[in-house]
Amino acid sequence: MENFMNENFMLENKTAQRLYHEHAAKMPIIDYHCHLPVKEIADDRKFDNIAQIWLSSDHYKWRAMRTNGVDERFCTGNASDWEKFEKWAETVPHTMRNPLYHWTHLELNSPFGINKVLNPSSAKEIWDETSRQLQSKYSVRQLITSLNVETICTTDDPIDSLEWHRKIKADKFSTRVYPAWRPDKAMMVDNPATFNAYIDQLAMVSGIEISDYSKLMDALNKRHDLFHENGARLSDHGLETMYAESYTDSEIKTIFIKVRAGKDLTKEEILKFKSAMLYEFALMDHQKGWSQQFHLGAMRNNNSRLFTKLGPDTGFDSIGDYEVGTSMSGFLDRLDKENKLAKTIIYNLNPRDNALYATMIGNYQDGSIAGKMQWGSGWWFLDQKYGMIDHLNSLSMLGLLSRFVGMLTDSRSFLSFPRHEYFRRIVCNLIAIDVEKGEIPSDMDVLGKMVENICYYNAKNYFNFPK
Repeated sequence: MENFMNENFMLENKTAQRLYHEHAAKMPIIDYHCHLPVKEIADDRKFDNIAQIWLSSDHYKWRAMRTNGVDERFCTGNASDWEKFEKWAETVPHTMRNPLYHWTHLELNSPFGINKVLNPSSAKEIWDETSRQLQSKYSVRQLITSLNVETICTTDDPIDSLEWHRKIKADKFSTRVYPAWRPDKAMMVDNPATFNAYIDQLAMVSGIEISDYSKLMDALNKRHDLFHENGARLSDHGLETMYAESYTDSEIKTIFIKVRAGKDLTKEEILKFKSAMLYEFALMDHQKGWSQQFHLGAMRNNNSRLFTKLGPDTGFDSIGDYEVGTSMSGFLDRLDKENKLAKTIIYNLNPRDNALYATMIGNYQDGSIAGKMQWGSGWWFLDQKYGMIDHLNSLSMLGLLSRFVGMLTDSRSFLSFPRHEYFRRIVCNLIAIDVEKGEIPSDMDVLGKMVENICYYNAKNYFNFPK
């Protein structure tokens, strides 16, 4: 792999190489949004082999394997770990120009130090070497530490006990691991039976009998307080679009009683209730000085047959074509008028909306905090070279790239942290191309600081994590 993924991978000129090696590479990682299983961090799990850490929950890889004609038994089924890895090794050569090809080899290089291309011929050697290191050298915490990860924010439901976060803190693990509040299920009244089952669980963990809307808010506020006590300083919402319907308090109280009785709501009632809940969640975050994140635009669980069989987050989601601008403006504007708009990060999944998002954040910058409103990094299907470049270019043209809070993994894999390296190489190269063209000054002190800020310091200063 002499000419592939060497130390100057994706760094097209000397300026890019200096920016990356002298500035970006040394920055710690703040991974402020991911889906890592926090229990495995608390237990400091050790994996027997790379299939367990790579293929047990990665729907990106499953989609590629299915596309390559691999039977479901080798994706989510009961095939052995080696059989699953063997099928992935057969698939990798077919992923060229897909980000999985780069991610796969970055993750073999760091932390394992493997510079071979993964294919059927190299699969057994790579399997043996990674298994040896995972069994003898790398527990979950050792992996995290070796990759210079300073802070991790997991994604947690209001009903979660947070016991594993407390254990990690009690162990004095050098990497700080905080929960992030993800209250989506508390507003999903589309299915009364599912919603009511969730509200019953919320009632049980909060110790509050949820008989009306005010009690619902009492229970949620109590859980929000618990999250804050356990280090949470940001929320996350995974929605098709934001909600900003007009409503009255009496309407919301009536709607809640109706859905608690198990009755189906009208489309208008659903939108009003979701609008009220989203607003209340925003007030909670503002009151505590949190940041709020909104991941918008996923069309989920499209394959009903396989969703029924395998459940959510198994690789059957796509980019949606929802209207986002009007409701986003209405939601943010209401909070801004009341001076209750928390620091906000918005992520789009449809690239057609890039300029919309880049200009929307500019509407609500108020001068109180540098970069208060953020357009989040390329997410999910846009989390690849050209998605990142398009995002960075639009942000540069329509906002301030220098104030960007940078990358996150949004991953369920403990080997995904090299995605930060991928992002950092792309940022350095993009800036360096402009330098070489003479479009921005070749001032390495200024540019180096800008790169360090985007990679690390902006996020460190943006989130009010406990000291």
